[in-house]
Amino acid sequence: QVQLVESGGGLVQAGGSLRLSCAASGLTFSRFAMGWFRQAPGKEREFVGSINWNAASVNIVDSVKGRFTITRSNAKNMVYLQMSSLKPEDTANYYCVADTSGGEFRRPTYWGQGTQVTVSS
Repeated sequence: QVQLVESGGGLVQAGGSLRLSCAASGLTFSRFAMGWFRQAPGKEREFVGSINWNAASVNIVDSVKGRFTITRSNAKNMVYLQMSSLKPEDTANYYCVADTSGGEFRRPTYWGQGTQVTVSS
């Protein structure tokens, strides 16, 4: 019964910052890679980034690199998406994912329910 629960979304002005949190349960969290996707209305779901099992490797897509980063706490079974210098085009539903195929991110195997981020201009 794997469950991923996102929190921390909301309304923020352009240029502001948010940290999204994802609480994981029902899996041996420290064994597996984690990641984030996002989807804006009418647009395709897109990959944002990933973090491997021990945070030795973090991958962030070019479109948000330098503004977003991913961290994790294996002690707390939590993964975070830290977002700064937010732009209106960052407005989307953000999803936490787990890859239970192994410690390096290859593909999502479980999804959270999503949390909405809205950036106003």
